Amino acid sequence: MAVAPIPNVRQVVEYALTEIPAGKIWLGIPNYGYDWPLPFVQGKTRATSISSQQAVALARHYGVYIQYDPRAQSPWFRYIDEEGREHEVWFEDARSIRAKLALIPEYGLTGAGYWNLMREFPQNWLVLSSLYQIRQGLN
Repeated sequence: MAVAPIPNVRQVVEYALTEIPAGKIWLGIPNYGYDWPLPFVQGKTRATSISSQQAVALARHYGVYIQYDPRAQSPWFRYIDEEGREHEVWFEDARSIRAKLALIPEYGLTGAGYWNLMREFPQNWLVLSSLYQIRQGLN
């Protein structure tokens, strides 16, 4: 499934708001994806963590279309590798990041924090800067 499907993120935020004031909550934003070999076997199957850029490059390499799950509000695709094994990839794109960032004003949260900034994802900064005034530190 998606790294952070919107229904699940909403559920976590709504629970957090029952315990913590909105002004003290920062929304966690994922900056990664997962490449899952199929079939998935609970406790055995391990995904490879990849960047959004790597996900797009994989789709291009294998000539597959990137789908978008409207419920999860996340992009995904399947491909078959050179060994004949099927994979399913879920990752973040500009649309999924925008959907997550929209939860901040909706719930009156303080802001967002990203995990993991070491992975290149240029579209993210365009979305972020179009929606918010970005500042460093917690003044």
